[in-house]
Amino acid sequence: MLRRLIAVLLAAAVATVGAWQWADYQLRRPLAIAPATEVLVVEKGESLSHLSARLSADGMLSYALPLRLYVRFTGRQHIRSGDYLLVPGDSALDLLGKLERGDVIRYSITFPEGWTLAQWRALLAKERLLAPVTRDLGAAELAADLGIGVANPEGWFSPNTYFFAAGDADRDILERACRRQRELLERLWRERAGDLPYTSPYQALIAASLVERETGLAVERPQIAGVLVRRLRVGMRLQTDSTVIYGLGARYAGKLSRAHLNEANDYNTYMIDGLPATPIANPGDDALYAALHPAAGDALYFVARGDGSHEFSATLETHRRAVERYQLHRAADYRSTPKLHEDNAP
Repeated sequence: MLRRLIAVLLAAAVATVGAWQWADYQLRRPLAIAPATEVLVVEKGESLSHLSARLSADGMLSYALPLRLYVRFTGRQHIRSGDYLLVPGDSALDLLGKLERGDVIRYSITFPEGWTLAQWRALLAKERLLAPVTRDLGAAELAADLGIGVANPEGWFSPNTYFFAAGDADRDILERACRRQRELLERLWRERAGDLPYTSPYQALIAASLVERETGLAVERPQIAGVLVRRLRVGMRLQTDSTVIYGLGARYAGKLSRAHLNEANDYNTYMIDGLPATPIANPGDDALYAALHPAAGDALYFVARGDGSHEFSATLETHRRAVERYQLHRAADYRSTPKLHEDNAP
């Protein structure tokens, strides 16, 4: 009787060892990764048990049981949803490690300098990997949601490249961009040049947006900023086309008319004194720096040459001659809008 019991126990032990070796082999053997399955999508709320069954049904795992038992006995249950890159040679244990660490694929989205918030939101709406939690919010609602203390949040988003995982909310990117812009503006305001005509960081943000929209050339940003500062100091109207265009919104069809320049609104700097009501775009780091560190000089005027650069003048007479040269006798390929802003529009 004892011998029979010992034999049964030995057989059970051998079977157990054999089962464990078989399970260990299944866990360590390479997954059957086909080109179409190199990216594994783990849905929100999906359990490891469900994922194991799905991988087995798809043929990536020969058997779901070893992974399910391993997870149950080791207590390794927490995984993050998202997209995971599978590399040939990866085993079930390698995949489990990626799932636990949250080694999701990081995607990126880039917002160039000078884009408006409307352009940002149009690009975000096209990104199918982002959850569109802010898509139905109006501008004022978005500003309130992000803690921006103005009704129009234009200008409060830092142009940059932002990384995200599949399933992240579009709000997360907007919140990060807003935080970066706020922190940069606060630092640059503390380090600003003396004797500026701006009484608040927000006024500097507005000026930086004009600098950004008026030129796509880095070397010209401090010069444009200098013209704006000198005009504000002596009480001259800013008279920048970019503010008029922003005020027109969807009505702008690519050409400004005399009627547009004579239209009274909070953005027509041909008609109002001082800065427009809000920023007219989201300025980048260099434009913010230029607005708070304008170039010295005596220029009060500038006119587009038609190639993206500008002619700067100190007197009205000199400016009129430049206007006649570049505006009244335009080249066929003339453009007043910075090429960067044209090429990157969504």
